[in-house]
Amino acid sequence: MPLIIHDVDETFDNELSSMDNIIAALEHNDRVWRIELIDLTNSYLEYVTNSAAMQKPFPELTDLQLRSVVNGPGPILPDSFLSGTAPRLRSLGLYHVPFPGLPKLLLSATHLVKLYFYYIPRSGYIPPEVMATSLSALTSLELLRLEFRYPRPRPALGSRRPPPPTRSILPSLIKFQFKGVSEYLEEILSRIDAPRLDKLQITFFNQIIFDTPQLFQFISRRPTLRAPEECFITLDFNKIRVKFQPQTPNYDAFDDDEALNVVIPCTASEWQVSSIEQVCRSSLPPVSTLEGLYILEYPRYGLQPEWQLGDVENTQWLDLLRPFVAVKNLYLSKDFVPRIAPALQELVGGRTTEVLPTLENIFLKGFQPSALHEGIEKFIAARRLTSHPVAVSRWDNDSNQPWNWGLYYL
Repeated sequence: MPLIIHDVDETFDNELSSMDNIIAALEHNDRVWRIELIDLTNSYLEYVTNSAAMQKPFPELTDLQLRSVVNGPGPILPDSFLSGTAPRLRSLGLYHVPFPGLPKLLLSATHLVKLYFYYIPRSGYIPPEVMATSLSALTSLELLRLEFRYPRPRPALGSRRPPPPTRSILPSLIKFQFKGVSEYLEEILSRIDAPRLDKLQITFFNQIIFDTPQLFQFISRRPTLRAPEECFITLDFNKIRVKFQPQTPNYDAFDDDEALNVVIPCTASEWQVSSIEQVCRSSLPPVSTLEGLYILEYPRYGLQPEWQLGDVENTQWLDLLRPFVAVKNLYLSKDFVPRIAPALQELVGGRTTEVLPTLENIFLKGFQPSALHEGIEKFIAARRLTSHPVAVSRWDNDSNQPWNWGLYYL
């Protein structure tokens, strides 16, 4: 009979006898199909994973999930873990569990479908070129998640080797989630390609300059990612998010499991707007073809936003809007109208169509004709004198909108 070993430390510390029972079950290594050790204390998880029982091959193992509690350094898996081979493994998840021997194991796990390696501590760092080589053997891999806990270390410039002339193909990969520094992602993407990928979620640690040509090329090769219809920019007190709506129905702007999503943790308001502008210009699909642009605060269930955007200068807002030369419809949530309107007010005279030259409509949440912001009024009046007039409309809850605003109390 197959064995499934599952242990979750939900309330009380596990007793040593419980760990001994797990190890006794692991002794039947030729019968174990699944191992799930979740939220065990680091000492207990280390006790099990470093036992002699787990240094043997597990020829029938298909699922392995190890998750340690995140306080202090996680237990390091030895290179001899699973005897360095996992021929039938289909799902592997390591949470705050460093495993320097992972590349060797992946080269044998050619049937792997799901790989989750997240909250990677410093002791679990694997150079990007080594990681890319390991991934190249995973022709059945569909879901990949690489998430670092810290922004360091960054790949050393002096130790980088030029990428190979051809990229390794991951023919089955459909979803890739990454959290880390852009340099690491660039190294990975210079060595792999994924023709079926249609979901890409990225979280960059806060950084000043974004230089990501490999990311731009990678997105440009994916039809689903490179041709979105609308862009959603959301700001929160501790992060910004830029998402692109694919050409699919029933799109949810706040669903993280959508096609293309870039998040940058950042608290300073001026850096938030600057980061959005840099990311849109350097990393993401050409925004020059997008016809819809949404700018809004992330929903906080009725609470007022905890951050202030008063430090953002008008020029920063205009720089943010400048690349969107094909936008016809601009949607603004109520908290952003008084912030963006003064910037639009500066577009008069010879500058009237300098930004958003093809704009036709501005949709405002909670718009009342008797209380239109002065900056919006002056912008509309200036555009009325050109061949590109702009209309203002109320942005109401609508089933045809990408989400129901009423659910979020905005």
